[in-house]
Amino acid sequence: MTQEPDPGQFPLEAKRIVAGYGGQSVLRDVFLSVPAKSLTVLVGPNGSGKSTLLALLSRLLKPSDGSVLLDGRALSALPTREIARKLGILPQSPLVPEGITVYDLVSRGRYPHQGFLKQWTETDEAAVESALAVTDTQDFADRPVDSLSGGQRQRCFIALTLAQETGIILFDEPTSYLDLRYQVEVMELIARLPKEHGRTVVTVLHDLNFAMQYADRLVFLKSGAIHRLVEDPEECSAELVREVFETPVIRLHHPETGKPIFLPAQAAACPAPTPLAEPAS
Repeated sequence: MTQEPDPGQFPLEAKRIVAGYGGQSVLRDVFLSVPAKSLTVLVGPNGSGKSTLLALLSRLLKPSDGSVLLDGRALSALPTREIARKLGILPQSPLVPEGITVYDLVSRGRYPHQGFLKQWTETDEAAVESALAVTDTQDFADRPVDSLSGGQRQRCFIALTLAQETGIILFDEPTSYLDLRYQVEVMELIARLPKEHGRTVVTVLHDLNFAMQYADRLVFLKSGAIHRLVEDPEECSAELVREVFETPVIRLHHPETGKPIFLPAQAAACPAPTPLAEPAS
């Protein structure tokens, strides 16, 4: 008899997902089980379906077929407030109310836990203070969010999701529009969430080499399907990257971590493409 998977082992799952926009299919026949307390990174070329899959996992988008399970229960059947207590999402370009302070922004993460009268409790206060401490944003908690640098703002939004106290957090391109210093700061912070705080994290990343350095697990998407699931980034090959991104690369190793990095291959070192056969006359 087949044993049912333990929802605690895979708190978030996609089963035979089909989805798209305006009648146009984007994802087809997607199966994905997200391990608990790990960092799963979705990678692939533009238009491969990464952000669409993330939207499905958070119920921002409904599949046309298949289902998403949260702790073993159909996401579509759960009340919105219950989902918000279990799953948080940080979109790529979150909106910031004008003039709002960092503390007030992070406090909004407590809304799913408050009653009808929105009474503020010591539990709420402790959750916000903890989120500020984890993200190292307490020193400017009283400043307006729009007065901060891009990297500081992104840490504030991560604090907002942490204050929500969900077991699962989804990030859509969390390093977009940041310079290198802040990209590293944000990824170091996100990578600590599973290891030090027991969170289950799924993120979309555009930069493949960042994904290689920080991911526990990689999901390669191509043309609306999961092309390959890699349980250990060190197993990624140049052949796989060539297949997914359709460009020649060479595989090197990071001199400090030993993990793979991929660089474009010199055109002269790559075989010329095979010409198409002439049609028969």
